[in-house]
Amino acid sequence: MAVTNKEEAFRLLHENNRQLRAFGVRRYAIFGSFARGEQDSQSDIDVLVEFEAGEKTFDNFIRLSFFLEELFGRKVDLVTPESLSPYIGPHILREAEYATVGA
Repeated sequence: MAVTNKEEAFRLLHENNRQLRAFGVRRYAIFGSFARGEQDSQSDIDVLVEFEAGEKTFDNFIRLSFFLEELFGRKVDLVTPESLSPYIGPHILREAEYATVGA
């Protein structure tokens, strides 16, 4: 079943803290239509992810992307702060809603 709102997405992320840590995730945020409450049944979930030092690898990024798509039951647009365009990045960072991966 597909995630329908940001609260549900954050709950699932929180419940999967252990797996997120295994991918090297330090902090994550939801932005875009889900953050604004404008999502519909066709919307993807935009996720900004920050990795622990030395953990931002291709394998961790790809495995995390697949994990999130399975977890949410939706397509995920996964980005890192470094990959954001200087033109739209500031807008994304302003609307992003963050959470830190727990210990």
